Amino acid sequence: MRIEQFVAQSEGEWRSMRSSHSLAFQQFEQVISLIKIKSLDTEDPEVIEVLRPTGYSKSQLLSPFKVVWKSESDWDTTDQSQQKSGCCLLIPIPTSKSAGKMIRSIGYAEEVGSISTYSFHSDGTFELRSKYGQAIAEERIWFVSENIRCRFSAIRTSAGSGILQTSFSSEVRRLTSPVRN
Repeated sequence: MRIEQFVAQSEGEWRSMRSSHSLAFQQFEQVISLIKIKSLDTEDPEVIEVLRPTGYSKSQLLSPFKVVWKSESDWDTTDQSQQKSGCCLLIPIPTSKSAGKMIRSIGYAEEVGSISTYSFHSDGTFELRSKYGQAIAEERIWFVSENIRCRFSAIRTSAGSGILQTSFSSEVRRLTSPVRN
């Protein structure tokens, strides 16, 4: 698989159910999310702004995209203001047909921008590895079918010697109903 195919397959609205295990705190969390993934133009002002401080040029990027999410956790209170939401721009910089760098406007394990590495396994699984100041995050995403995908993540200590958290998500694409007359 190539990055442009992965982004095209990922576009749309997804309903996600995630189970997360915090090994460090011995806690379990269930999260329900609505995730929207949208391709962006390479000339999009947001893409240019995220790209600017990295030293990469527009000619190197391919298939930038935006992920917007809103989630509810069983850790949250019933107060609607406690819902979590966010947005992340991802800008792939391919180094080969099946691997490259991924510029992220905000990280997965730490809320800072990052430059991660991505690759595709022979079965089409997308893998993203990110190093932060205090942690290393590994994410894997694979498609079970056109409208169902799975995501696994593990967050390790910055030395890589201990696992702090793992999670598994099943994500189902939201299909719009045809308008009936």
